[in-house]
Amino acid sequence: MTRTSHTPELAAPILAPAQKTGINLAAAAHLLVNVSPYPDMDCGDLIELFWNKCYVASKVLTGENVGAVVSLRVPESFIANGIARIHYRVMQVGQGPALSAPTRVQVKLDCPGGEPSTLCGDENQQLAPVTIPDTIRRQGVNPNQIKRGVPLTIEPYLNMAEDDAITLRWGDVRMDLAPITTADVGLPIQVWVPPAVIVEAGEDLRLDVTYCILDRVGNNSRWAPPRTLKIGCVNPYLKVPLNPELKVAESRPD
Repeated sequence: MTRTSHTPELAAPILAPAQKTGINLAAAAHLLVNVSPYPDMDCGDLIELFWNKCYVASKVLTGENVGAVVSLRVPESFIANGIARIHYRVMQVGQGPALSAPTRVQVKLDCPGGEPSTLCGDENQQLAPVTIPDTIRRQGVNPNQIKRGVPLTIEPYLNMAEDDAITLRWGDVRMDLAPITTADVGLPIQVWVPPAVIVEAGEDLRLDVTYCILDRVGNNSRWAPPRTLKIGCVNPYLKVPLNPELKVAESRPD
């Protein structure tokens, strides 16, 4: 006669709230999985953590652990792109092993635009600068174009994926674009910068235009190398000022 175990299934392991949408490159470097207190939790219990059915970590409970959340670290070497299944097992003296319900989470370690170099500060040199029509690049944005808006293009980038969120920065003004769809992947992104954004940023002799990308699990591309534009500049106060020392000399009485 087959004996049926009545050991209740334990609660699923928990990841940090910030990782509920998935595990990104930064999280993978120091990933902790939490086990909540369970019935009959006791000193000497052994908790074993499994990642895709592979044993990755364990902890023997002490008196301080009883009734508290137990954190177990997943070695980075086990974490790879795809859907990961995480569960744990509790071993108690005189009892059969108790298994938890699984937690499934998406892992995405590929940063949009490739992993930025730490030597480049806030810029990602693997991203192309925005593409702007040649006439506007050479001559700048004139008052008529300010009224109409300005077209530009963001070229396809490494690891481009559905749900990528792109933020365009026009001077000090930021503009969020529609999320990338499956149909967009691998294609240039056409952007129309509206007059309201251009006016808010104001006229400028050297205005930087750039963008950054945040993917669905929080990987950040950092900013693309900027494209510098001349905007309007009909305001006389935006012209290059005179040498300050010369201005002071001119203002002195004879």
